[in-house]
Amino acid sequence: MKIVKKVGILVGSLLAVASVGVSSAQNTPSDFKIAVVNVQQVLQQSPRVAQLSKKLEGEFKDRQTKIGDEQKSLQDMMDKFKQESPTMASKDKDAMQKKITADRSTLVAKVVSYQQDLQKQQSKIMQGVLNDLNGIVTTIAKSQNYGLVLDAQAVIYSVNGQDITKDVAKQFNALK
Repeated sequence: MKIVKKVGILVGSLLAVASVGVSSAQNTPSDFKIAVVNVQQVLQQSPRVAQLSKKLEGEFKDRQTKIGDEQKSLQDMMDKFKQESPTMASKDKDAMQKKITADRSTLVAKVVSYQQDLQKQQSKIMQGVLNDLNGIVTTIAKSQNYGLVLDAQAVIYSVNGQDITKDVAKQFNALK
């Protein structure tokens, strides 16, 4: 669900900026319409976002499991070293310490690589979701003559008739 929170924050701020461009020059202050959309609600209740999160999780599950196994193996080796080091020969002790240090360095490199790859893929997915959501909000705003669309979480009060969350969610979830 981390992806949902990140996308929600990004979309909320971008909706306000992007929707300002939706207003046309013909609008006068008296007919300027403002709508709100609850981006977080759309994303949290979206089967599409859940499916994307599950797909991402599946893509990285094997690497995550492998890293977890290596962490356990390293911890076991460290526990064994701690227990046996008082009675070990100096040569064996040094060799085991070097192996533990090397294994730890290798594991840290794998964890960093895993996190970078995961973050890159999350960003790619978020960008696609963000583009789709902005397109939908823009289309609805233009078709219903809204001059401004704000994220509902940034609004203290709005009239219920100006909430386009259901329309946005319906169109967003219809995308494949």
